[in-house]
Amino acid sequence: MAQKTAIILGATGLCGSILLQILLKDNRYKKIKLFSRKSVEIRDEKLQEHIIDLLRLSDHESDFLADEVFCCIGTTRAKTPDKDLYKKIDFGIPLNAASLCKKNKIGTFVVISSLGANAESRVFYTKLKGQMENALVSMGIPKIHILQPSLIAGHREENRPGEWFAKKVFLVLNTVLVGPFRKYRSVTPQAIARSMVWLANNSYEKIKIPSDKIANLGEAEI
Repeated sequence: MAQKTAIILGATGLCGSILLQILLKDNRYKKIKLFSRKSVEIRDEKLQEHIIDLLRLSDHESDFLADEVFCCIGTTRAKTPDKDLYKKIDFGIPLNAASLCKKNKIGTFVVISSLGANAESRVFYTKLKGQMENALVSMGIPKIHILQPSLIAGHREENRPGEWFAKKVFLVLNTVLVGPFRKYRSVTPQAIARSMVWLANNSYEKIKIPSDKIANLGEAEI
């Protein structure tokens, strides 16, 4: 099997860092390119880092060459209270990455969005995610998958008291969220990362994948 090159955007984040570790150990990949604002500080012969301003990703078209792109970019209201900057990050970076995929004939794009994303929402944040999803789908990339996780149940470096409390609540709620409500269960970053790799390497008919399906795919053999 020919070995592949993958690009990760957001490798310093919770899901992206786990995804990176998985791909470094995966013999199907010969090179992992990172486009980040800071180094992951890992030494590996498969790793190639591009330390850049991600808001100027389009300036790096000649380096943006791969077989697959994994986009784990995302910010929060607490970290980015300015809505214009928030949009440049959560909407602009994935769209710029997808545009480079089109230009450079990269046929696989896997991106993390959010459960509840809806372009018609009155809530700025869920509306923005919905607009991002719609824009990505309209670009016609041959193989695109959009993950829509609920609360991500993992440890973060920054202090988020509200999120910490929500995770504690979901430890209980997950046991009663059954049937059509399973998609509201929290999901681990490990399941998200593993499902991204599975989706890139297997045929799957769905473009948008909610939390319960992410959890299932995260248990599949990758």
